[in-house]
Amino acid sequence: MRDNSELITDIYRSIVREVLSDYAGHQWPLIPVLQKTQQRIGYIPPQCVRLISQALGPSPVEIQGVISFYEQLRDTPRGRTVIRTCRGTACHVRGGPEVMIRLRDILQISEGETTADLAYSLESVACVGACGLAPNVLVDDEVHGRMTPQKIEQLLQDREEEEPW
Repeated sequence: MRDNSELITDIYRSIVREVLSDYAGHQWPLIPVLQKTQQRIGYIPPQCVRLISQALGPSPVEIQGVISFYEQLRDTPRGRTVIRTCRGTACHVRGGPEVMIRLRDILQISEGETTADLAYSLESVACVGACGLAPNVLVDDEVHGRMTPQKIEQLLQDREEEEPW
């Protein structure tokens, strides 16, 4: 009987083969292959890095370097809900750091991490571009302005009631 890791590797192998076939004949397909693999799986697991390395030639270390260089690519799963706080000047002076502290306390994770149940990922961005509403928080790309530690707690409670994980 096969264990789960073998089954997962077979699934990843199938996905990577399909993605690679879409880019057959392309001169520099690494980044599009990584993007499409991530689109299909949600991130780029180590098994896929090895398979892509075998197919395209760059070493797994070189591929990992590309993944870590581009912020859009990730080698760990993200939460179903991604929360981003704004680090811009207006958000900072209007209480953004306190909102981030409250989020870390509620979610029990640090910036750049994902909860163990994959419900939430916590990130920050340089600027949301809605400075008049500072401080801002993005929840799955939806801007929530004039945020406070109390409001972020209520927002998360409301989401839990709407979409219990």
